[in-house]
Amino acid sequence: MIKTKGVEFNYDNQVFFKFQDINLKSSENLLIIGSSGIGKTTLLHLLAGLLESSSGSIKLFEKELSDLSSHQLDRFRKNNIGIVFQRPHFVNSLTVKENLQLAQYIANKKDNNRIENILKNLNILDKSDKKTNQLSQGEKQRASIALAIVNSPKLILADEPTSSLDDINCDNVIKLLKKQATDFGAQLIVITHDSRLKKHFKNSIEL
Repeated sequence: MIKTKGVEFNYDNQVFFKFQDINLKSSENLLIIGSSGIGKTTLLHLLAGLLESSSGSIKLFEKELSDLSSHQLDRFRKNNIGIVFQRPHFVNSLTVKENLQLAQYIANKKDNNRIENILKNLNILDKSDKKTNQLSQGEKQRASIALAIVNSPKLILADEPTSSLDDINCDNVIKLLKKQATDFGAQLIVITHDSRLKKHFKNSIEL
């Protein structure tokens, strides 16, 4: 279950955001849509525990994020949340496989079979020994998805995953994200300004 209530955030007491409440049951996905500057990425970072709200409640899987210490929050995030960032977060000196192994090492979840299974599922198994800066944009996107799901998260958060894509690739990427969430037993929340994604989600809110 993913539930927020009365969440607000401000930057240096100058930029204020007040967000709609979220109430997602297990297995439900959500599209959060809004224009630039409305606070979409801020909300994603709040849901991921990367930012702390000024007020309100964020509860993920029966855990109230504000009740967790910094150390507990880090551990909770590693064990439960995968993030597809708008700009890929790779160690460019490492291969695709090594990036995924590093993510597993940090979370103490070594499983080479899972890495192979994910890369195969995403059709980039043949790129596993390539450095990430040698990948095409589409391959980087798939590798970003692999990085987000390698530690079996309960929740996948995706920040503008289709913003620079044409219609065909937009459909392909969002279907791929939904498939990975279903195949690996995770919930998916996509934050975007891309109205083309509305048709892919039963649940959506507009900021």
